[in-house]
Amino acid sequence: MASFDDRKKGFENKFAHDEELKFKATARRNKLLGLWAAEKLGLSGDEAENYAKEVVKSDFEEPGDEDVFRKLRGDFDAQHVEVSDHQIRREMEQLLALAMQQISEE
Repeated sequence: MASFDDRKKGFENKFAHDEELKFKATARRNKLLGLWAAEKLGLSGDEAENYAKEVVKSDFEEPGDEDVFRKLRGDFDAQHVEVSDHQIRREMEQLLALAMQQISEE
């Protein structure tokens, strides 16, 4: 019975570790995405950093990535920046892969 409990504990620990890595990667992706979007919006320096923080915060509105997508889409539309939905989603995917790679290398 002890070995079953040990296995169960091991799976629980792995799950918690994987979820933490997923959270960190998503947060890093959102910061990178915010910096990418800031450049498109003509922001730089502190303005770009503050915008990236806004993008990170926008991810806490609901589960999934749609809240982040809506923020970017709305900001691009408000500033008349031509970026397609496909470009936004592609950048989200690519930056998530980059963020995961960066975290695994730490």
